[in-house]
Parts: sequence; C-alpha cells; structure tokens
Amino acid sequence: MVNSINTNPGAAAGLQQVHKTSTFLEKTQERIATGKKVNSPKDDAAIYAIAQQLTGDLAGAAAVRGNLAFGEAATSVATTAGTAISDLLIEAKGKAVQAAQPGLDAASSQALQNDFAQITAQIDSIAQAASFGSTNLVKPGSQNLDVVAGENGEKVTVQAADLTSNGLGISGASLATPAQAQNAVTSIDTALKSANSAVANFGTAARSIETNTTLNTQMSDTLKQGIGNLVDADLGQESAKLLAGQVRQRLGIQSLSIANSAPRNIASLFE
Repeated sequence: MVNSINTNPGAAAGLQQVHKTSTFLEKTQERIATGKKVNSPKDDAAIYAIAQQLTGDLAGAAAVRGNLAFGEAATSVATTAGTAISDLLIEAKGKAVQAAQPGLDAASSQALQNDFAQITAQIDSIAQAASFGSTNLVKPGSQNLDVVAGENGEKVTVQAADLTSNGLGISGASLATPAQAQNAVTSIDTALKSANSAVANFGTAARSIETNTTLNTQMSDTLKQGIGNLVDADLGQESAKLLAGQVRQRLGIQSLSIANSAPRNIASLFE
C-alpha cells in the first residue's frame, strides 16, 4: 500500500500573502479613518508614550488659557468701570468748582448740589454693577484676583479697589456753600487720583494677562504641531498605500485561485 501526501505549496504561499495584505489594508484603513499613524502602544510604544505626555501638557495649557480668559474679562469689566467713574469724577469736579464761586444764588447752588448727588449715585451704581460672573474688583470688600497664568502655579494678581463714592471719600461732600464746595474740590482731586491709579493697575494687569495668553497660545500651537508630527498620518501617502494594497489583494486572491486549481488540472490528466 502506498501512502499519498496531498500538498499544495503554491496555495499555502498565496494564502500567507493574502493574509499579510489583509493585515496591511486593515492598518492602512485605520490610519485613514483616525488620521493617525500611531493609534495605540502596539503601533509604536515609545512614540505613543511621548505623544500622551505632550497631550497632557496640551490639556494643561488649555486649562490655563481658560483661566487667563476669565481674568482678562474680569479685568476688562473693572477697567471699563474705573474709566467711567474717573470721567464722572471729572464732571463732579466741574460742578464743585462752579459751586465754590462766592455770591452764587441759592437756586444755582441747589441745582449744582443735585447734579453732584446724581453723579455720586451713578458712581455707586457703576461700581456695584461692574461684575463678571461673581467677580467684582471695584465694589466695597473686593478681593484681589489671582489669575493662574502657568501650569506651575504662576499668577497674575489684579489689585481690587473700592471705587464707590464712599471708598473714594466723596460720599459726604456737599456743595451747599462755597467753602464746602471748595473742600469738595480737594476731596474730588484725591478721589480722581485714586480712581486713575486703580485704572492704571488694571491696565498693567491686563497687559500681563495678554502677554501670558500670547505665550500660552504659542506653546499650545507648538505642542499641537509636535503631537501631529509624531502621530498624524500622511493621508495622501496612506491613500496611495490603500490603493496599492487593494491591487495586491486582488492579485493575491487571483494567484490563490490559480494555485488551488493546479491540483485539479493535474488530476484531470489521469481521468
């Protein structure tokens, strides 16, 4: 009795090639679908670890950018309020100087006093309304605002200032007599210096926040570019690979079909 061994090396080789091509196509399709050439540690463990670290840094930068944006908005509101209050103080000074004129009739003096009272009320209204969220830097009891400007705890401090009429020292001022009006002029001058100093501090803080925001944006862009260089796929190149792989797959299947049909062709010779 003769034992027969049925083998088809050509078919086995063709099957291996088809399997390799299928694996190649799966990876290529994944890269095209995700836009990344490194999707998991098995693709490239070292690159994946570095990219993950950079992604964490990018997330931290994004959080800092949010803090800076909040600080910028709160400081901008305070600056706008401080500028408006400074303008009102200038107007109030004009009223006080007018009221300090000796011999001013009672009606005019009372009118100037009423105008002055309205101005101080406006100052108080602006100071109380100058809030961004729950943050108000110009009302009584306001606390300095520490804006986180870096992942390592760097901060920009925005100094608060009470810019109400009471905080500025003019709430009790009167224009009833020329002497009182003259005292009011002195008080308003002091208040104007305080308001302008506060606005200057807001401006300095705003410039610092803006500088840090610019640096943060540049750093984020650099991190994004670095991550992209590490893990992003060249979609044009991957598309070309996909097309080539599909051609190889069709040729492999055709070759496998030919290899499988060879034994049948040989067997037919003995029929």
